[in-house]
Amino acid sequence: MSTYMPKAGDITRNWYVIDAEGKTLGKLAVEAANLLRGKNKPTFTPNADCGDHVIIINCDKVVLTGKKLEQKTYYHHSGYIGHLKEVKYNTLMKTKPEFAVTKAVKGMIPDTVIGRQALTRLRCYKGAEHPHAAQKPEVYEF
Repeated sequence: MSTYMPKAGDITRNWYVIDAEGKTLGKLAVEAANLLRGKNKPTFTPNADCGDHVIIINCDKVVLTGKKLEQKTYYHHSGYIGHLKEVKYNTLMKTKPEFAVTKAVKGMIPDTVIGRQALTRLRCYKGAEHPHAAQKPEVYEF
């Protein structure tokens, strides 16, 4: 039995819109990562980039369960000695909720060339409007 390898013409990319209002951040990130990788398709191949485009709207209305809003912290380093920055998620969700959702999805995608290509197809928006109406995205429910 031979292994299926999709050709460039066989790969079709659909557009999906996910409404994040009332959804848990982790479960939302899992569904978005699966769509970006193409794991929902019968032609999924781990070593080929066959995923779809994902638009996430209402990022500011995503839910963190338990005490994560007060206790979870995002760390980043400026590159200078002693400049480790930390931001609590309640501050991050107020100022940059799109960044928090993007980081959650990025954590569920492999750190490879295919993973970096998949992240370029992710678009997150704070409100309910997005500029991709011309692509006729389908609403994705989970």
